[in-house]
Order: sequence, then C-alpha cells, then structure tokens
Amino acid sequence: MSHVVRRLLLTLGVNPAVHEIDEEDEAGVLNELGTICKGTENNKMVQLPAVFIGGRLFGGLDKVMATHISGDLIPVLKDAGALWL
Repeated sequence: MSHVVRRLLLTLGVNPAVHEIDEEDEAGVLNELGTICKGTENNKMVQLPAVFIGGRLFGGLDKVMATHISGDLIPVLKDAGALWL
C-alpha cells in the first residue's frame, strides 16, 4: 500500500522519501519503530506503510486517506514544510 500513499503525495506536489523494507526485515523494523514512537500521541501499534510528516509519525494509509478526504492533509503538509503552495 505504500505506492498508494506515495502516489497521493506526489499528486499533491510532495516529493516523499520512501524507504522500502524487505519482508524478512519487516517484523524487526516494526518493533524498532514501535520503540522509537512509544510515548507519542500515536501510541498505538505501528503499521506499514508508516508515514512520517515533519519527522513525526503521522500514521498509516488509513490516517493519510482520512485526513486527505477531510481536506486536512494539505494544511498538515504545509505546516511541516513539505508543501509550498
């Protein structure tokens, strides 16, 4: 599903950095991300694709799509400096 998020961000004018993970490394990466993000407002289990905006975990595909549909994604991207419109 990372290609869906990437295409959405590219369509909006954002050039996202994408880090692909091999399937055999997925569990270790998820554990490490969970440790890094512990204590943040997104204290739930980290899912892939894990989307970071402005250096903070924003959420997964569901959060990105819901925020886009509600019209709040562009302001979030502008506040993070990822979009200059």
